[in-house]
Amino acid sequence: MSHPEEACFNNISINALKPGMYVVSVSTGSNKLSVKSEGYIQDDEAINKLIKLGVNKVCVDPAREKLRENIDNIMLEPVREQPKDEQPKVSLAQEMKQANSLYSNAKLLQQKVLTSITEGRVIDLAEVQESTNAMVDSIFRNQDALSCMSRLRIKDEYLVEHSLNVSILMTIFAKHLGFDRPTIEELALGAFLHDIGKVLVPDEILHKSGKYTQVEYEVMQDHVLLGLRVLEETPEISDIVLSIVKEHHERLDGTGYPDELEGGEISEYGLMIAIIDSYDAMTAERVYKPGMHPIAAFKNLIMDAPTCYDEALVEQFIQCLGVYPIGTLVCLNSGKIGLISKLNRSKPLTPCVRVFYNIRLKQAVAMEEIDLSHSKYKDQIDRCIKPEEFNLNLLAFFKAAFID
Repeated sequence: MSHPEEACFNNISINALKPGMYVVSVSTGSNKLSVKSEGYIQDDEAINKLIKLGVNKVCVDPAREKLRENIDNIMLEPVREQPKDEQPKVSLAQEMKQANSLYSNAKLLQQKVLTSITEGRVIDLAEVQESTNAMVDSIFRNQDALSCMSRLRIKDEYLVEHSLNVSILMTIFAKHLGFDRPTIEELALGAFLHDIGKVLVPDEILHKSGKYTQVEYEVMQDHVLLGLRVLEETPEISDIVLSIVKEHHERLDGTGYPDELEGGEISEYGLMIAIIDSYDAMTAERVYKPGMHPIAAFKNLIMDAPTCYDEALVEQFIQCLGVYPIGTLVCLNSGKIGLISKLNRSKPLTPCVRVFYNIRLKQAVAMEEIDLSHSKYKDQIDRCIKPEEFNLNLLAFFKAAFID
């Protein structure tokens, strides 16, 4: 919209914004926001929403400022522009070997971090940042590679793999939402460290397979504050990292912990990590609990979205990963088994599948990538499966399909 009187407008810090002011435009630095309309700021909650979206400056028209009770034409909440689908800079095959190496090294580093904490030593933050930055680089080259790696699970390595997978998913999600690169790097670091306090929880509680008693549950909840205590003693830790660790168990309705925050009290980063942390926990194979298929986990997130999770962010998270996330093991209606190797954004139910086994023949078949969106393929996904259903060595097939 053109404003001939623009010379009369004032650019002010978001911290100077007050209810009753008339906002013409917003600024976020490198984050891109689209504003559906200009208008009045109705209350402090509207200001908090702008802050969550990364707004640091606003342009206001002082001549139109009103008392709160006289406000009309309320400003609609800005939304971050969704980036157009970008072509990967390198192919999945090119990135896969490097992603495999990054994943293996990051697991070793996560274990080293946990050992440092149990021994009372300060975390080498620079070493961790170097590792998470390298994973961010990989995701910007081709995010499907590390996405594949995050689908491979070892039951007795949950704590190490969970934090690593959450960091990968956080990076992919933040990239999808259009965050700037420095913020994505801080989010990846925070996600990598979000559960470090668990290593200080007694093993008999941390690894308990049955239901917690009230006392045990309270001890388990302490992992958030224990992690914060460790990080607050770590030099040069950022507020973004601390907010991720502090808020990953907070819920919109105030039922989370440790502070029982509600709605606008939770940062956007906290809302994101809550979704990702829950999704990865649901889909993880545990010694005492089988993992859910991604679709079942998505359904749980949607069901809980109105009260526990931000509904718009849940929708974006599912859109980001796809109905069948990269690396998901599926059975086609022809009896072929394969791994999702590429998403089809315009037709999410027909991705590319790299097949390697036929359950009707009960044997491995020649590796082939099938694009289910092409009419020449009559195959369609019948269901998601787990390798143990057919006694498959998924790791061996995975390496043959994507790495070797």
